[in-house]
Amino acid sequence: MEFDLIDRIRRHTDVHRDDVLTGIGDDAAVVAVPAGRELAVAVDTLVEGVHFPVGTAAADIGWKALAVNLSDLAAMGATPAWALLALTLPDSDEAFVDGLARGFAELATPLRLALIGGDTTRGPLTVTVVVHGFTAPGDALLRSGARAGDAIMVTGTLGDAAAGLRCLAEADASPYAALIERLNRPTPRVAAGNGLRGIATACIDVSDGLVADLGHICKASGVGAEIDAAMLPRSSALLTHFEDADTIDFALSGGDDYELCFTVPADRAGEVSANMARLGGGATRIGRIVEGAGVRVLGLDGAEMVLSRAGWNHFVA
Repeated sequence: MEFDLIDRIRRHTDVHRDDVLTGIGDDAAVVAVPAGRELAVAVDTLVEGVHFPVGTAAADIGWKALAVNLSDLAAMGATPAWALLALTLPDSDEAFVDGLARGFAELATPLRLALIGGDTTRGPLTVTVVVHGFTAPGDALLRSGARAGDAIMVTGTLGDAAAGLRCLAEADASPYAALIERLNRPTPRVAAGNGLRGIATACIDVSDGLVADLGHICKASGVGAEIDAAMLPRSSALLTHFEDADTIDFALSGGDDYELCFTVPADRAGEVSANMARLGGGATRIGRIVEGAGVRVLGLDGAEMVLSRAGWNHFVA
């Protein structure tokens, strides 16, 4: 039965690449890293009831499991190539596996990302994906290059996913479909990450919340940051359904948006904004890097905001 499930996944996710010498079907995959390239590798695990609500559609789980990993590659400025999938299932539900594989393939196929192996086992529903991508030597985007005076920017809009999660509790969630879609099917900013190579001084993807994730850049770079809450990009769907204060809270600490937060020299912010608009999704300047440590948020009145939380932490109740 296990091998039947593997075959079902393979049928949905078959992408040919010349650099995959041996893919699914042996004890390990054999791949060839192109000459003159470095390999970027990332892994994420999604657990039912933690990373996606119970009852989430299988195709959405498949999409999101890959998307959150591709977002990590995007933050490194890497081009996706291969993936491994480890799937833990309560039972051998063929329809569920078909749906998950379809969702995975919807995102993988346009990027020519090949699924080259993985594992299936029985237990609580858990999906682990490992992704591999290429960068030019020394070209990967890191968290450690931000400098005082740099502009802080983010792609897309913030807060939709956290708002979507809250909306799922509504008796009729249909008016909030756009927000819920952002929760279930985030868009990994692969093209944007590639476009930031050689320009961004530091980069991270927003998975746990803007303030928390920007804090990682600050720590790695030995700097501080100031964010202007009024400049936070928020979608029309978010602004339609929630008050300003709630939208700002979602944008600052909600997480799960998988947008890129990055820093660039201030005199290049306009150029970057134009480039990101051309690539799709756009980018907005939201603040500045300063001397010091930590992240300060200036509210709509210009005064520093006191935040109840910076973002998601798996090990804090």
